[in-house]
Amino acid sequence: MDDGGSRLPRWVAAVIGVVAGAVALGVAQLAAGLTNASASPVIAVGGAVVDQTPAGLKDWAIRNFGSNDKLVLITGIVVVLALIAAGLGVLSRRRIGYGMTGLLVFGLIGAGAAATRPDSGPFDILPSLLGVGAGSWALSLLFRRVARDGWDDLPEEYPVAEGTPAGTTGPEAEAGPADEGETGGAEPIARPAEKPPVMRAGDDLYTFDRRRLLTGVAVGVGVAGVAGFGGRLLASSRDVDVARRTVAKTLPRPAVTAKAIPAGADLRIRGLSPFVTPNRDFYRVDTALVVPSVDPADWTLKIHGLVDKPVELTFDDLLRRPLMEADVTLTCVSNDVGGPYVGNARWLGTRLADVLRDVGISSQADMLLSVSQDGFTCGTPVDVVMDGRDALLAVAMNGEVLPAAHGFPVRQVVPGLYGYVSATKWITEIKVTRFDEDEAYWTPRGWAPLGPIKTQSRIDVPRDGDVVPPGPTTIAGVAWAQHKGISAVEVQIDGGEWREAKLAEVNGPDTWRQWSIEVPLTPGERVIAVRATDASGYTQTPDYAPPAPDGASGHHAISIQVS
Repeated sequence: MDDGGSRLPRWVAAVIGVVAGAVALGVAQLAAGLTNASASPVIAVGGAVVDQTPAGLKDWAIRNFGSNDKLVLITGIVVVLALIAAGLGVLSRRRIGYGMTGLLVFGLIGAGAAATRPDSGPFDILPSLLGVGAGSWALSLLFRRVARDGWDDLPEEYPVAEGTPAGTTGPEAEAGPADEGETGGAEPIARPAEKPPVMRAGDDLYTFDRRRLLTGVAVGVGVAGVAGFGGRLLASSRDVDVARRTVAKTLPRPAVTAKAIPAGADLRIRGLSPFVTPNRDFYRVDTALVVPSVDPADWTLKIHGLVDKPVELTFDDLLRRPLMEADVTLTCVSNDVGGPYVGNARWLGTRLADVLRDVGISSQADMLLSVSQDGFTCGTPVDVVMDGRDALLAVAMNGEVLPAAHGFPVRQVVPGLYGYVSATKWITEIKVTRFDEDEAYWTPRGWAPLGPIKTQSRIDVPRDGDVVPPGPTTIAGVAWAQHKGISAVEVQIDGGEWREAKLAEVNGPDTWRQWSIEVPLTPGERVIAVRATDASGYTQTPDYAPPAPDGASGHHAISIQVS
């Protein structure tokens, strides 16, 4: 049945649609706060989008938006949903059922996305469905609230004169020259009660109550805001901060401490990346739109597959094992030449190789398929983990319990491999398998199944585009070749000869290494390039390769102005 909404202006219908959509998302967020924050339709759909993102587009997003890529994605989804909601509102001018059907379709998409997420639960479809119900109710209520009896219902003997000013009502609007001629100055004919304000758009007449529109919109926005904020509060009430503080009080001391960081490991040059990257500054690149909240009391690590003794370890089981410290630099495969997605930290955890020996891995196995709480998987070569390097199931980072964003309560750390094949955060499962039988998350999306880190170097000081005074100039940066180590770094000015830089001290082959050199610079535009040589004797190639499919290569170069 037509609800009279066709007499409303399109902009009014669009506003109603957006408010109804906001109510739907707010209620869905509230329901997700009660069940699972990842079941929010925006987060569920966003996760599905991330899963389907081609490697090239992922690189573009990380390169242009950095760690804000998830915020950009969520904002984009909300904007698109707002535009769709506005369109559904306009469509509802003809028949309210059209708008409700549209809301139902998008609710089913959200519910489907939530139900198919790797970490979904039996109630994860509810937020989207409850949101649809609330949004449909708001859409209907707002249309009925602002719509009034239209001109179709006015008595025929009181037509509206062409050109009647918009919003004019009462006897003044209905009286005209013909009336005066008929009455001859006699008392005016009795008129019906004053009608609501009327407006004209083209050939369509419509009527609505502005005050009721404003109050209805305000209430709808308020409901959406309160519900959404309440959902966030409920989700944060399960926050892991309390659990982290509890773990911090009982965290065992390491059975094997790392070597002391040499005094000369940090050259302490202004603008140069510190040897140890503070936790707050450590890069974050992963597929989780919402940081998983994992209670260590409920956490388990299932190890199965090609093993003699499948096991399921609790967090306490893990802490009862000998813990060791290790200084390890992690690098994301999306890190372009000279990029920021690399950082060094001191990790505390138990040796992954020891855990695997205890369960008895088969000689046929060549892959560890690790699974994150959010469903992400990565495939780590067995031989790399078992070759004696400090591969850890880490529980702490730089002297504190793992931050939630970096994998609390447990994550994987393997020196020498890019993160997409080694650094699973929020790890919950390890399947001992084979590369010819299983694929990890990024492999079918075009990335190489093996990800050894390529030798790289970066200029931190000066920055690209800086203006520096002529004369002696300090150039400094970092270089890395995890589990091989850096043996030399060279700097080139304007394509000239390569000059060897001074290297900082390090306490092992698994960390990056600072370097610096002082060179005289004359006025003009200068191009500075850097290259590194690792302990195996390999020197970086000047040929550029993008991050996909197995890591970037090439010399980092900057341009500065000397004046």
